Amino acid sequence: MNDTYFMQLALDEARKASAKGEAPIGAVIVHDRSVIATGFNQREVDQTTASHAEMIVIERANQVIGSWRLEECTLYVTLEPCPMCAGTIVQARIPKVVFGAYDPKAGCAGSIMNLLEEPRFNHRAEVVGGVLQKECGEVLRQFFKELRERKKNQLES
Repeated sequence: MNDTYFMQLALDEARKASAKGEAPIGAVIVHDRSVIATGFNQREVDQTTASHAEMIVIERANQVIGSWRLEECTLYVTLEPCPMCAGTIVQARIPKVVFGAYDPKAGCAGSIMNLLEEPRFNHRAEVVGGVLQKECGEVLRQFFKELRERKKNQLES
């Protein structure tokens, strides 16, 4: 089991999100080489800003570990974390984050800025980006292509 294996599991979560009409972003948290939490975006279903895959999976991992500190865990997520999620990752003390697709519009693990490795914070996370990047990006591209087509068809009806 390696980063590619766990990213594939995160992609499975992303596909679950897509099937529910959510942006296809999935995440898993691994502790001692075992998946302890899974999750995917649920903003449309929950209608809450914080219902990002990372936020959901971190909360679930907190419950499993029994602590807000996830110091011996690795987070795998299909899209580079946004500022909100990156801040939560730092606060949760997650030492390693592996992501798939880069996010040039909101990415805070290297694209726009890197909050996860910011030396001024008292905690940082190692960042590994681009794992299954093509596959993660394609799931997102396909979802938004279909969404645009549906909206276009609704306007034409």
